[in-house]
Amino acid sequence: VQLQASGGGLAQAGGSLTLSCAASRRTFTFMAWFRQAPGKEREFVGAIRWNGGTKYYADSVKGRFTISRDNAKNAVYLLMNNLKPEDTAVYSCATGNAILSSFKSKESYSSWGQGTQLTVSS
Repeated sequence: VQLQASGGGLAQAGGSLTLSCAASRRTFTFMAWFRQAPGKEREFVGAIRWNGGTKYYADSVKGRFTISRDNAKNAVYLLMNNLKPEDTAVYSCATGNAILSSFKSKESYSSWGQGTQLTVSS
């Protein structure tokens, strides 16, 4: 499965931005977003189950970020509102056969997009 992420850029604190991720095919159970800030580990941001559409979020983005999907396009979107400087990171989408006990773990995902940079200025 190939993933193509897009939509990163520069935003001001309090602003909004949407990231997109298109998959070449919909094979796995979960699609997720991770981010990695300079000098930090890659961390889970949010995920959505392809079947049923259940969404999950990291506590740090809950209430600010929203994941949505377009089944016809095999695409997943990450709408980011009320951005904060600490949201600055490289955001990557990933897909894999994660399960409920492991979907927050990057090791559960076998296919990754190339990453897109988000920079939030204060």
